[in-house]
Amino acid sequence: MLEFVNVSKSFWTGTRRKVILDRVSFRVELGTSLGILAPNGTGKTTLIKMMAGLEKADEGEIHRNCKISFPLGFMGGVVPKHTARENARYIAKLYGLDPDFVEAYCRWLCGLEEYFDQPLGTYSAGMKARFTFSLMLALDFDIYLIDEGMPSTTDVEFNKKAGAILAERFKTTTTVIVSHQAETLEKYVQKAAVLLQGQLHMFDSLEEAKQLYDYQTQSE
Repeated sequence: MLEFVNVSKSFWTGTRRKVILDRVSFRVELGTSLGILAPNGTGKTTLIKMMAGLEKADEGEIHRNCKISFPLGFMGGVVPKHTARENARYIAKLYGLDPDFVEAYCRWLCGLEEYFDQPLGTYSAGMKARFTFSLMLALDFDIYLIDEGMPSTTDVEFNKKAGAILAERFKTTTTVIVSHQAETLEKYVQKAAVLLQGQLHMFDSLEEAKQLYDYQTQSE
């Protein structure tokens, strides 16, 4: 279970205080995937980082009683001067997993061949995305966090293979996806919410959430 209890978060932009969350409480139960709709610029990425523990709340409590992934595509956990092999083995140890398995899985999925033994700092953006996505899928989580869906890479074969694995993984795990488009969420979630003006409005279905989201975005 992932739970926010009276959580507040805001930033000073230099001219005003931007409120991301204002005393918000909600719960993500294992087995019930959640989609969160939010317009661009309202704090989707900040919210997903708070779930992962990468951003701290200003006030309130966040309870993580299960294994929660880093956000899909997040690069903060890897070291650019180290090779993909070194990063994969290091992250595996952090999560208490077999480094040999994680390394082999990443090698197989990302398909970087000889570049797997070169520093991540020499990779293109697409190669980095393939490695970090492969790394996330190699690890074992109860809840997967995704910001705007699967990152696009220029490798069609990788996108097809990784996308099939991710879709299969969704059948047996819980997912939280934040997006500004309802179409990104509809295949994967059972419940939905809308992030607006610092409040998270929870709904039992994506259709209900979409009605509020469409009304608010069209009236702005």
